[in-house]
Amino acid sequence: MPHPIEDYALIGDHQTAALISRDGSVDWLCLPRFDSGACFAALLGDEENGHWRIAPEGAGPCTRRAYRSDSLVLDSEWDTDDGSVRVTDFMPQRDRAPDVVRIVEGLKGRVTVRSTLRLRFDYGSVVPWMRRTDNHRVAVAGPDSVWLRSEPPVHTWGQDFGTHSEFTVEQGEQVAFVLTWHPSHEPRPALVDPHDSLRDSLADWRAWAAHCRYDGPHRDAVMRSLITLKALTYAPTGGIVAAPTTSLPEEVGGVRNWDYRYCWLRDATLTLGALLSAGYSEEAEAWRDWLLRAVAGNPDDLQIMYGLAGERRLPEYELPWLPGYAGSAPVRIGNDAAHQLQLDVYGEVVDSLALAHRSGLPTRPHAWNLQLRLLKSLQEKWREPDRGLWEVRGPRRHFVYSKVMVWVAADRTVRALEEEPGLRGETARWRKLRDEVHQEVCERGYDAERNTFTQFYGSAELDAALLLIPRVGFLPPDDPRVLGTIEAVRDELGHHGLLRRYTADGTDVDGLPGREGTFLVCSFWLADALQLSGRTREARELFERLVGLGNDVGLLAEEYDPVARRQLGNFPQAFSHIGLVGTALALFGGGAGG
Repeated sequence: MPHPIEDYALIGDHQTAALISRDGSVDWLCLPRFDSGACFAALLGDEENGHWRIAPEGAGPCTRRAYRSDSLVLDSEWDTDDGSVRVTDFMPQRDRAPDVVRIVEGLKGRVTVRSTLRLRFDYGSVVPWMRRTDNHRVAVAGPDSVWLRSEPPVHTWGQDFGTHSEFTVEQGEQVAFVLTWHPSHEPRPALVDPHDSLRDSLADWRAWAAHCRYDGPHRDAVMRSLITLKALTYAPTGGIVAAPTTSLPEEVGGVRNWDYRYCWLRDATLTLGALLSAGYSEEAEAWRDWLLRAVAGNPDDLQIMYGLAGERRLPEYELPWLPGYAGSAPVRIGNDAAHQLQLDVYGEVVDSLALAHRSGLPTRPHAWNLQLRLLKSLQEKWREPDRGLWEVRGPRRHFVYSKVMVWVAADRTVRALEEEPGLRGETARWRKLRDEVHQEVCERGYDAERNTFTQFYGSAELDAALLLIPRVGFLPPDDPRVLGTIEAVRDELGHHGLLRRYTADGTDVDGLPGREGTFLVCSFWLADALQLSGRTREARELFERLVGLGNDVGLLAEEYDPVARRQLGNFPQAFSHIGLVGTALALFGGGAGG
């Protein structure tokens, strides 16, 4: 059986990330970028698809583990009959080449430690050629090359298409391993000193964490979420990936498995709000600038997601040689949802630009022109059915949340023109659009008999995204229709006190078989809606429970199964951590950014 998803911890260097299990195995790592082929893919298969384990000989899961305070440096410790040992894992911020550093330290007694490295490039499908040179083991296959060394050198040998090391450590003794990737046609990059890199990494992370303005309850959980968001940022461009993994299932054994190693536009406003409120204007500005670059071009061709640098082509295909996590096939690379029509992203982009402007981020002269072009395109297509924010692969519908975000795009533009008379724009035109959308949603998207908005026009189904209606200002939080929607969503989508995003079983809404767990960000949205409507005690109780769902190092996946008590979906999930930060700020920190 594979490790539970919550057994993993994250390390990264702001360009890629690795997942490390409780038994000391790196089971997922894509090099050199988040969206590159994995050289360790045991997460979606088995050890023969690539992994790197360092642990005491014969030991199982570590006795305890934790991140060093305000950092992404992970310590895992084992207590054995012979003594105790610590493995410290991290990835230094890179100059050119990515490095994984693993430092083994004896804490007590005399412990024998084993390292087992199986490199498998191209998502576990290519066994590299190995050779020895200059105290290194060098793996080469096609475009990829990896160099492994230890300081001091330890007994190392090749066996069963793997590289094995064995050594002993006593109290105070250390052995450091460094794994470095580079293009196989280039010379070996400069060596990094593992101990200097550790000191520098800790100093860098702690200096960054010191900028956090939040000082309320559960600060550790908020800080861990912010560090995770920083770790999911692709530093060269400022783009933030939804998760560093692909195809971790929403239902174990099911087909709801997607590639999340890309940047979604709909995350923009919530991410900006969280970063700005927490004090991270530099990251917020980089994300805003990535957004402007990514959506530049014909607004009719606006995509819902882009690559790390704004790439538009993200073709979806399957990897038949990987069986998937716990047999959850297929394993997918790329994401065909990139080309779906999802009207809500227009609203999210415009709302992000408005939030950035209100919050005092440096202006970009072309941003306003882009906003007007988006509005003109939206005016022509807003009456069309779309796929909705959940990217359904069933029929197009008139999703209510999509229409609400069309209203947001028009509303933010009207407000900007009213507040700054010097701006160029047709206020009356966008005011008329705003009023038309509002009237239609209230007439066609609201079920007066049940006193709730519905998932799409004429539907009896509900959608957790309807909880955002008061947050975006479409209706005030005390409006009876909002209060009725909160109750209906809670009653009909609630599952053991948490929320599903919509009803997936027994309907043809999303066009997929099976079902899924509760969606964590939706449960955070429920806490936000409760707080806005004056039910602060209930909101705080729900928030407390959600914080408690993080794993032992504070990480959250996309979904949670409250019956099996396990995390589901890609991990760690930016949207879940954005939800945690946003709700903490709303409850204890003075509200959202801007």
